[in-house]
Amino acid sequence: MYEIFRNQIEKITPLLDAEFDYILSHFTTKKLKKHQFLVQEGEEVKYEYFVLTGCLKAYHTDAEGKEYILQFALPDWWITDYQAFAKETKATINIDCIENSEILAISSYNKEKLCAEMHKIEHFFRKKSNAGYVALQQRILSLLNKTAKERYEQLLELYPTLFQKVPKTLIAAYLGVSRETLSRLEK
Repeated sequence: MYEIFRNQIEKITPLLDAEFDYILSHFTTKKLKKHQFLVQEGEEVKYEYFVLTGCLKAYHTDAEGKEYILQFALPDWWITDYQAFAKETKATINIDCIENSEILAISSYNKEKLCAEMHKIEHFFRKKSNAGYVALQQRILSLLNKTAKERYEQLLELYPTLFQKVPKTLIAAYLGVSRETLSRLEK
């Protein structure tokens, strides 16, 4: 069951079985139901999460109730409220399950402990953070410079399985368009 997690680490650095077991011992496994919150706005964020199964969404809801999706998380992806996790502040976003999900959770303390003890894992987390910064920059530039159709086509090209798991209304919210506009883009 944890092979997906080990494979992600080993794409960056090889591990001995004992090393992987030690790393895994710093995580806890959580099972969540569809629509269950992982993080709620205003609560403390004590963990960073790795998705083993399922699908989650990170989003902000404005004063009028409009939902803005910041991120989806499929198996083999990481998710949390990174600002709240890093700064030990209250969550500014919500994260909930689009479908039943199983995740690994690591506390800030355990992450720092592992990084201090194992150069391999520090290297892994640094590489993953850098990849996350690149993805965020690409998403911002896409929102600034691409048309809705171009954003739709890019999302479809990069993450085709997302369209099988995520309702169209959520895809539209991620792209920053209405559901009707998304229907037109699909044609």
